[in-house]
Amino acid sequence: MKSILASIIFMLISQLSYNQNQTLKFLDGMNSPDANLKEASWIQGYWKGEAFGGITEEFWGPPLGDSMMFSFKLVVDNKVVFYEIGGIRQIDNTLLLQLKHFGNDFKGWEEKDETVDFKLVKIEKDRIYFDQFTFEKISENEMNLYVVISDNGQQEEVKFNYKRQ
Repeated sequence: MKSILASIIFMLISQLSYNQNQTLKFLDGMNSPDANLKEASWIQGYWKGEAFGGITEEFWGPPLGDSMMFSFKLVVDNKVVFYEIGGIRQIDNTLLLQLKHFGNDFKGWEEKDETVDFKLVKIEKDRIYFDQFTFEKISENEMNLYVVISDNGQQEEVKFNYKRQ
């Protein structure tokens, strides 16, 4: 099931138009800059967009307990394809984005204690750069996410455009 979903996602990604160079890579020897959740608080809210041939939605909670929690859902042809749950965590003096994927049956893709982690690379007024994952504030009611997705040795930078609901 997981390989079928990965194939579907890769096929859908190949149909998307995407921008290159909107993400930055966390390189060996780098240190994450000092940052706090207040600088990421503009992400909170209910966001909706279109990607992978369907509807995407994300819910971001406000900073609370040294984290901002989120959930993501992709719906294609009125059926859930997959979910993500995760958050941005305040760890010491910097931020870390972590997530887990789940199939439409809520069975996890990652092993029990594994997460997909994105270290903070750089933070600006309207952009937060995690390792190959960028949040871009367009306005109070619009944001873009740019994510590098790898499959079979190929990498694609995918743009998600969201409108606040």
